[in-house]
Amino acid sequence: MTGQESASLVTANGTKIVTGPHAANSPLVESQPNKKDRGKPLRQIIAAFVANLGTINTGLIFGFSAVVIPQLEAEDSVIPITESQASWIASLASAGTPFGCIVSGYLMDAVGRKLTLLITQIPAILGWILICSADRVELIYAGRFFVGFGSGMVGAPARVYTSEVTQPHLRGMLSALASVFISFGVLMQYTLGSFLTWKILSIVSTMIPVASLILMFFMPETPNYLVAHAKSDAAQKSLTKLRGSSCNVEGEMQQLEEFNRKTNANNKVTAKEKLALLLSPTTLKPFGILVLYFMMYQFSGVNTITFYAVEIFRDSGTTMNTYTCTILLGVVRLIFTIVACISLRRCGRRPLTFISGVGCGVSMLGLGIYLYFKYKWDTSDPPITPTATWFPVACIFIFTIACTLGFLVVPWVMIGEIYPQKVRGIVGGLTTCSAHIFIFVVVKTYPFLAHALYRHGAFMLYGCISLVGMIFFYLCLPETKGRTLQEIEDYFSGRIKSLKKEKPKKGADPIPPIVEKNKLLN
Repeated sequence: MTGQESASLVTANGTKIVTGPHAANSPLVESQPNKKDRGKPLRQIIAAFVANLGTINTGLIFGFSAVVIPQLEAEDSVIPITESQASWIASLASAGTPFGCIVSGYLMDAVGRKLTLLITQIPAILGWILICSADRVELIYAGRFFVGFGSGMVGAPARVYTSEVTQPHLRGMLSALASVFISFGVLMQYTLGSFLTWKILSIVSTMIPVASLILMFFMPETPNYLVAHAKSDAAQKSLTKLRGSSCNVEGEMQQLEEFNRKTNANNKVTAKEKLALLLSPTTLKPFGILVLYFMMYQFSGVNTITFYAVEIFRDSGTTMNTYTCTILLGVVRLIFTIVACISLRRCGRRPLTFISGVGCGVSMLGLGIYLYFKYKWDTSDPPITPTATWFPVACIFIFTIACTLGFLVVPWVMIGEIYPQKVRGIVGGLTTCSAHIFIFVVVKTYPFLAHALYRHGAFMLYGCISLVGMIFFYLCLPETKGRTLQEIEDYFSGRIKSLKKEKPKKGADPIPPIVEKNKLLN
């Protein structure tokens, strides 16, 4: 701005501030936002906790195959399985997930975020019942498909619900709860699976979607969805319940309604208009970024490690107990998922992604190189006893830490941030659909790659893909830390040029830091 101009800024909570030489005399100058404008964090945490409770089911699905396949492959198994059947048990959950993603994407915009989260638990409950009552492998297949379908349905609604009921200063951390709960589900399955039979494990797993179904009844619908559907009174009640009566609910409501008017979000959108919006750069650009992000990180090998953990530890030649290693891996994943959630507030999305890209690439290459030498030792005549058996275990743990800090958290958080409000539900569903298609492909093709390239070749390939992906992340991934959903949408629609924090020009009046952090240009 020049020395003779004034500009008005609207903060994330609706406070309007004028900057420039005439600011002191302007009737638009209001007090800067303070902590009173923030809602009670406990209420937002509880709402996010309940919305994401169903994502524990996803972790249970991921961890199930790692501990159950060895039981089914044992000589005394009541349902003996082949290697091919084992790969279907591992991957079929991911085959059902994309269908759930598409259905939930439609339901979110049609019936709301809350009702969608209630509906998602039904196929998950049905799937676990089918598995625990199975007397042949086909019923396990069916159960895995249904629990995967439920997992696909819950992914996008949980994250969108969380992003819409929380304020910007809490949104990044709470949106990452889904990743924490998935890691908790993996650890829960690894731990219980080390001493429970797979049938009892399935019964215990049923309790999670049941608890989620009951608790979600007591949660409000998101204010964003209610405002977009011309239900202002209900939206204000929802905001009051989520923020507390002492918060500036009216200010936040004004901001939601103003943005709603600007985007015409409450107008009924015809199928043709919705298709046009889906094909617009405002939607396609963030969709392309996230789909490529998911492809890069899935082909880094994360779910190969997760789904086949016991097998991989056994094949690495370690002298440690494989189930102990698997449980410790689950503990490490959970701890560093929590670290990643906290780090999102301080570090942002890009730095954590870079840590994951480099860490996963280097550790997978290290594991592949060790397995190459182990292959040579095993096939030599006479066989050579492997040395430094701690090294492959260390590589797997370093990989898990690096992957958890960025890849397992950042893209899932961004699903609830970067899409236009009118199609946030359906595009969020399509994004999680693509993510789980990649999971299915990676998990299903691992046995093939292990035979075609040998295990060392498969892990080297994963490492190279992760390092090459760093180029894409550096060039294309935006930083959304500290930005409101409105600012992010304005950026992708071209209404503002950058999400970077602008430094005041020389000679211009400085913008107060709190305004600079939350500003939304008129």
